[in-house]
Amino acid sequence: MASMAAEIFVSSFTTRVVGSSYQYAELVHGHDRIFLIAFLGYGWTGLGSFAFHSTLKYSMQLWDELSMIYTTCFMCYATFSWSRSSTFRIFLGIGLVILATFITLYYAYLGDPAFHQNAYALLTATVLLRAMYQMETRLRPALVAEDRSFQEVSPPTTQRPNVSFTNASKRSQVSILREMWTMVAVGLSIFLSGFAIWALDIKFCQDIRKTRRELGLPWGILLEGHGWWHLMTGTGAYFYIVWGSSK
Repeated sequence: MASMAAEIFVSSFTTRVVGSSYQYAELVHGHDRIFLIAFLGYGWTGLGSFAFHSTLKYSMQLWDELSMIYTTCFMCYATFSWSRSSTFRIFLGIGLVILATFITLYYAYLGDPAFHQNAYALLTATVLLRAMYQMETRLRPALVAEDRSFQEVSPPTTQRPNVSFTNASKRSQVSILREMWTMVAVGLSIFLSGFAIWALDIKFCQDIRKTRRELGLPWGILLEGHGWWHLMTGTGAYFYIVWGSSK
């Protein structure tokens, strides 16, 4: 009962609080619509997790797990379609729909959680590595060029240059890149730590369950490894989507 309560709380918190806050921010700051769709998918995943852990039905489990694949496909589209032609985006979208359909049907047929986990990990790694590559090969040069343009258009003056003014743009761009890499490091660390905790929870399930029962409520909740997995991977995914929308 404590385990189920922890799962439901974590899923509900991640979905309603974190997801809703970014959806509001997206509307206010005008990010690309694909990121709003990705966050709606993020919220949909949280609802699926809530439904599965509160009912333990297989159909709800599919909702929980497959929505993770679909949301990652949205981010895959956002990452690979950036600054590409409309034709490329159309074919990319079709390809991702075919991929998501294949994963759905094959997973429903196979019923092996390892297949879902490997597919999700491969998709996530592909999107993350591609986004990091774009940030260094396309975004960084663009920001450097912006700095140079800013310096070239600065009006000449016979007075001592205002160092704070002339370097403001450069410091701003450097700060943007530093913050983005910090988001990568923090988000990825939280995400991978969640997976590590989940793996340890699976391996030492019986011992952890025994200790958890001995502790009782409320401290036993702290040993809910799967609950920590939900919270940490959800937070890591949140970091990634915000990072992706900053590019």
